[in-house]
Amino acid sequence: MSKISRFTERLPLLNGMPMVQYGVTLALCMFALLLRWELDGAFPPGYPYLTFFPAVIISSFLFGPRPGIVGALVCGLFAWYFFIPPRQSFGGDGGTVTALLFYAGVVAVDISLVHLMQAANGRLLAARENVRELAEERGRLAERSDLLFQEMQHRVGNNLQMIAAVLSLQLRGLHEPTARSALSDAVSRLQVIGRIQRQLYRPDGDLMPLDRFISEVVGQLMLSNGRPGIACKIEAESGIVLKPNSAVPLALILSEAVANALEHGLRDRESGTILVKAHRYDEAIHLSVEDNGHGLPEGFDLDGADSVGLRISRLLSQQLDGQMALENRNSSPESAGARMTMILPASQMRATQNA
Repeated sequence: MSKISRFTERLPLLNGMPMVQYGVTLALCMFALLLRWELDGAFPPGYPYLTFFPAVIISSFLFGPRPGIVGALVCGLFAWYFFIPPRQSFGGDGGTVTALLFYAGVVAVDISLVHLMQAANGRLLAARENVRELAEERGRLAERSDLLFQEMQHRVGNNLQMIAAVLSLQLRGLHEPTARSALSDAVSRLQVIGRIQRQLYRPDGDLMPLDRFISEVVGQLMLSNGRPGIACKIEAESGIVLKPNSAVPLALILSEAVANALEHGLRDRESGTILVKAHRYDEAIHLSVEDNGHGLPEGFDLDGADSVGLRISRLLSQQLDGQMALENRNSSPESAGARMTMILPASQMRATQNA
């Protein structure tokens, strides 16, 4: 903003100090009178108001319409008395009346235009202040919404972790193997869902892209695994964003696949590799988790598997209208290991994808 713009925004000046306003206005009128007196010989007859118009306009511009009107009256009286024949008197004829009416019309238009300009400037300034206040309020609301959203995410995750902790305490009092196994699986899955809930959204409230989401979920699983010899590699295409209802089921399927690779495929192995891939092919999402471990037992059938985790994964894949497969990577003993493949239709992706 220029200095002139900042100055005009403060007009009229000296609000709340009317005596100073009128005093400066009278000083401008006196200056106009002295200037007209000094230049009287240089002006031809018929220009009594030449130096008084600027005084009226300046006083109106600086101090508002009321000082402008006072300045117009004083300047008009000065011009009538000193410069309209017969000079130094308030006499005159029809020409004097015409000159005075001309002067009154000109100063009335000048004062009105200045007042309208300042009124419009005041409305513009008020609108600008309102816009600034609205923007600040909107910013505060957005910041508060972000904080509340993040707090909600943490609270949901914490509540799930608390439920898992309570179930873990109950697990200590159980001795029946089947019940202990079922409750242990429930605790593990609640802990996974709690971690997923915290990682599902970015700080701005938008869904996290699939590549970053996979890195977060798998990173937490590998960290809790506590086996430094097992490496996990991720090859995920950027720019894929799932719908909110698809992200959690897919993360549970992914977690189950990585957990199976750790607990079964790489069981009793000091070292090994898990490879997670996520790419788009033919308008579908292809997700795979493979390891270089023992591989699946001979005659393994996914549909007939009695593992609770696998049954849950299969049901979740059906819920997502996806296709899930679990097979050995290769029949050759030199290329042992298992691969879980999940194909999701494009309908599970969000229409507008933000990296």
